[in-house]
Amino acid sequence: MFGDMMGMMNKLKESQEKVAQTKERLHTVLVDEQSLDGLLKVTLTANRTIKSITVDDELLKDKEQLEDYLILTLNKAIVKATSINEAELAAAAKDGLPNIPGMDKFM
Repeated sequence: MFGDMMGMMNKLKESQEKVAQTKERLHTVLVDEQSLDGLLKVTLTANRTIKSITVDDELLKDKEQLEDYLILTLNKAIVKATSINEAELAAAAKDGLPNIPGMDKFM
């Protein structure tokens, strides 16, 4: 029994390390999004850090339109990045967890 407990503790530690490594790797995973007409392009990391924003000169003529484009495009990019982030972290955590009956219902 004690050996099983030590094995589970080691597995949990491995899982924590995998999650930490995955978080670091997600800083290098880039998510690109653009407006439907391509006038605004944004790039984020999967950890939701903005890396770049490219604005077409046409959008600079209308402040309100630019603001709308930024909100819509950034929100779409954040949704994509969050989806990737959550899936990757869940996979890393689940992969390292010990086999505890019934735990798969919570993951």
